[in-house]
Amino acid sequence: MSIRGKAFVAGIYEHPRREIPDLTNSQIHAEVAAGALADAGLSFSDVDGFFCDGTAGFGPMSMADYLGLRLTHIDSTETGGSSYVVHVGHAAEAIAASKCSVALITLAGKPRTGAMGGRPGGGGATPDMIFEGLWGMAGAVTGYALAAQRHMHEFGTTSEQLAEVKVAASLHAQYNPHAFLRHVFSVEEVLESPMIASPLHRDDCCVVTDGGGALIVVGPEVARDLGRTSAKILGHGETVKHAQNGKLDLTYTGAVVSGPRAFAEAGVSQGDIDYVSIYDSFTITVIETLEDLGFCEKGEGGRFVLDGTLVAPHGKLPFNTDGGGLCNNHPSNRGGITKVIEAVRQLRGEANPEVQVPDCTIALAHGTGGSIGARMGSSTVIMGTEDA
Repeated sequence: MSIRGKAFVAGIYEHPRREIPDLTNSQIHAEVAAGALADAGLSFSDVDGFFCDGTAGFGPMSMADYLGLRLTHIDSTETGGSSYVVHVGHAAEAIAASKCSVALITLAGKPRTGAMGGRPGGGGATPDMIFEGLWGMAGAVTGYALAAQRHMHEFGTTSEQLAEVKVAASLHAQYNPHAFLRHVFSVEEVLESPMIASPLHRDDCCVVTDGGGALIVVGPEVARDLGRTSAKILGHGETVKHAQNGKLDLTYTGAVVSGPRAFAEAGVSQGDIDYVSIYDSFTITVIETLEDLGFCEKGEGGRFVLDGTLVAPHGKLPFNTDGGGLCNNHPSNRGGITKVIEAVRQLRGEANPEVQVPDCTIALAHGTGGSIGARMGSSTVIMGTEDA
């Protein structure tokens, strides 16, 4: 069963704060949920499907209780940073199967100022932690640095090319009043920032922020009655790429599977895409993902991002016009939700005026979870205007 045109993103909300020491995770969930419902013109009593990850107590079970929701469908899929792109696809599937009609998707996290009501307990060490953590793979940046080193070795990618991704994100973030970093970076500044894990400098890495966001996904009948511009879900794909007992090629991501599935279901090609939200946990993440989604050949990502390709509004492929995870916001280290939010803004014509892509009718949002240097979950969603 195809979900093309079976569901719409009718409401969006991104928490405006990047440091939230005075609220609990649950309170942030409630604030973003209320914001997205208000944006859609709906109320909590309209919600019958709920989606979130497992970082809030027992995930959707705890939050359904806290928010007073009466539900017929719940989902707590956890794939790290890509979770919320997965949730969009799963919400569309549930609506198409008549499991629910109004799906609420919420994210909240406080990695910057402390947990205040986050996940209880530890859960124990997973198999990868036991073996890989001994050799320095416990931190996220190390796996991405390995991938960057291999990409450089295989294809001649340079640190200057990686830095172009940060520069493009910062050119957009300057127009976002809520962005954590609004400074416009140069390539030289990125290269002069401290080395974190070679070849990745500090400014090749995403920001660490509190925050959250929410989405409302509804069926066509509900969307028609709202009187609100909605984004039509055209196609979706997801996959898990794992370490294969060490037979791991670091030069590609799970987007090689999730991307083609989303394009096929949407019935569009790379040339039809007006705007992309690409998960940018690190600059290398963007370069590999653009290759794997088919916007350029494998190994050409470093050269592809040169000459203002990613810069809105008139670049060849404008990306992350809110500043992305590199400059704007990376709430709870699960930035997939912000990728969907900004893509919907672009389709509605509601992005910051300086970076609004003219006549944006088809947009792609992609999430990356885990680490491209080990195991990861990838998810791609393609959306369009209501007449797409």
